[in-house]
Amino acid sequence: MATTSPTGEAKGEVLKWKKEEKEEEEEEAAPAPAKASMRKKALNSPTSLQSLRRRARVRGPMEVKEELHHLQNRWVLWFFKNDRGRAWRDNLQQITKFDTVEDFWALYSHIKLASKLSAGCDYALFKDGIEPTWEDARNKRGGRWLISLAKERRHIDLDRLWLETLLCLIGESFEEFGQEVCGAVVNIRSKKDKISVWTQEAENQKAVLHIGRVYKERLGLSTKTIIGYQTHADTATKSNTVAKSKPLAKNKTPAEGNTLAEDKFVVQEGLGSAPHSAPLSP
Repeated sequence: MATTSPTGEAKGEVLKWKKEEKEEEEEEAAPAPAKASMRKKALNSPTSLQSLRRRARVRGPMEVKEELHHLQNRWVLWFFKNDRGRAWRDNLQQITKFDTVEDFWALYSHIKLASKLSAGCDYALFKDGIEPTWEDARNKRGGRWLISLAKERRHIDLDRLWLETLLCLIGESFEEFGQEVCGAVVNIRSKKDKISVWTQEAENQKAVLHIGRVYKERLGLSTKTIIGYQTHADTATKSNTVAKSKPLAKNKTPAEGNTLAEDKFVVQEGLGSAPHSAPLSP
């Protein structure tokens, strides 16, 4: 199994964020003349997280409000904690809604990292108006691209992959097929964790495959890495069966289950809750 160091994993938005945090700490500790120069340089970068925090302190809330970076959609963060003494629906709680870049980062920086959650807990981020349940009208005909991670990789890969998943959603990375994306879920379990992106219509093969390719690329997974697609109907009715793979027939669609590896697709019969053909690494 291929491995990468934590330093190599900390890239993209995560690396940029951490770098800006460090620069801000260095500025606060710098002498007054150097501090002024560093602040001016940071404020010249209008979209950086560091810049936005400084503007909030220096210019005041009214001016910051005018410069908020609005998202295309409003998103809702949900939290689930498995309590067998309560009804399943009662364990699902809506945390908050947001529709700006600034509110997203404020939220992300104040909640527990996914890797710190207890087994049996989930985070879900869905478009406003869609609940993270199979029964929701926008979900029931859809499915999910699924990544499974061994418990041993929780503190190496999970937070990076989940954050990149969130950025894919709020940044509308799936382009013209963005309307097909409903949300994403991270499941923390005792043996393995899962991250999934939910799509609205499993029969829309073109959209499903495009979303899978873009998602895999954004996560920085190798071309040999396999990620699997499951329909919610299959997950609900065949959760105890063994996944078997075969070449994708011309008349097959993602609704019957497939995996994405080297841009080749295979059908999975009887997809379970964690298909055997969807490991994170070869």
